[in-house]
Amino acid sequence: MDAVVKSLLERPQPQPISSPPARPTREEAEAAVRVLLRWAGDDPSREGLRDTPKRVARAFEEFFSGYREDPAHVLAKVFEEVHGYDDIVLVRDIPFSSHCEHHMVPFFGVAHIAYYPSEVGVVGLSKLARLVDVFAKRLQTQEALTAQVIGAIDRALHPRGAAVMLEAEHMCMSMRGVQKHGTATLTTQFTGVFRDDPAEQVRFLSMVRQGK
Repeated sequence: MDAVVKSLLERPQPQPISSPPARPTREEAEAAVRVLLRWAGDDPSREGLRDTPKRVARAFEEFFSGYREDPAHVLAKVFEEVHGYDDIVLVRDIPFSSHCEHHMVPFFGVAHIAYYPSEVGVVGLSKLARLVDVFAKRLQTQEALTAQVIGAIDRALHPRGAAVMLEAEHMCMSMRGVQKHGTATLTTQFTGVFRDDPAEQVRFLSMVRQGK
């Protein structure tokens, strides 16, 4: 047998990509909550906790509804008729809440989003708030959430530049660990003219801070 062919045959073969595990049933989810309640030291059969597994399962559906939504669909409708407007569009102080993927405890705050429209057009202002929710309603880190929001805007609108800043308080810092209440975390991400021109970053930050 040819040595080259033999060496190819002897190489480890790539393993087939496994499909993600099936989503557990609601009954399985509720059973898992009962296990956690027992692990915490309480009795899930007592009156006050009897319906807690059902409530937690319903709450999880709301907390993590973003997994069932497509950010591209949120930004699919654009308006091309903007009567020549080509300056910055800024929506600031968008409230959001999310859950830290490391401890599954909440973090919450506000998002500020700006972009310079291109020939693609502009998107309805409420859609930017909706976009934040799509990604926030998943297990997250603040850094990843910032990058995901600006990435979706770039892909859908192809703006001349986009800017995103998130300000949030993390319960994993205030409720556990170092237990430092009131500590704010800021993350920013810039693309296009905002990334390339420091003056545009200053303008964005100044507009965010106006009136505060």
